[in-house]
Amino acid sequence: MKAFILAAGSGTRLRPLTDTVPKCLLPVRGVSLLEIWLNNCAAAGIDEVLINVHANAGKIKDFARTHTGPVRVTVAEEDQLLGSAGTLAGNRDFIDGEEDFFVLYGDVLTNVSLAGLLAFHRDRRLPVTLGVYQVPDPTQCGIVTTDATGVIQSFVEKPDRPDSNWAFSGVMVACPEIIDRIPAQRPADIGFHLLPRLVGQMAAYPISSYLLDIGTLANYAAAQSSWPG
Repeated sequence: MKAFILAAGSGTRLRPLTDTVPKCLLPVRGVSLLEIWLNNCAAAGIDEVLINVHANAGKIKDFARTHTGPVRVTVAEEDQLLGSAGTLAGNRDFIDGEEDFFVLYGDVLTNVSLAGLLAFHRDRRLPVTLGVYQVPDPTQCGIVTTDATGVIQSFVEKPDRPDSNWAFSGVMVACPEIIDRIPAQRPADIGFHLLPRLVGQMAAYPISSYLLDIGTLANYAAAQSSWPG
């Protein structure tokens, strides 16, 4: 089983912390966010991840070179940012032969069971399953609405007038065929350019576990006291 960990963002909202350290290597209670993700992947039986990098790429390459855990780490450096969806398309060969694969946003801190998400996805038999959670400000997120069976009927990235407060968590599992739906433009974004094309073909998996986007200084500070490990 394979996963993409998307980590090419510059972390501008976390400056000055990210001036010299990539966002995914910032520690939460002494353990880097990337190491937390790799531990979660290992627990779910994921044996290889591809991490896309841009800012401070050398430090993530150093991490990958010295990493000794059970998950094999491949680093894909992007001199020019491809966008989150562009990264999937540009590394399609990474998931050749896979039945499903995970996409994990590198700035999300969570202890959600990836194995539970995968079992739900395979039970529903739709091309994509999005982990979703309730947020206080849906204008800042990718927002979904669902029908009574949990099939996603709309996806709008950062809507001015949200129809719900259920947001895409940055955790998803999909079949490789969705790569064909990514537009040719670069950069191409998962939220803006891919998921709206898959409405009616995605299941929503409600997440009640700990989940926090640490992309701001306030959230990063909050994680130090709230993260249960």
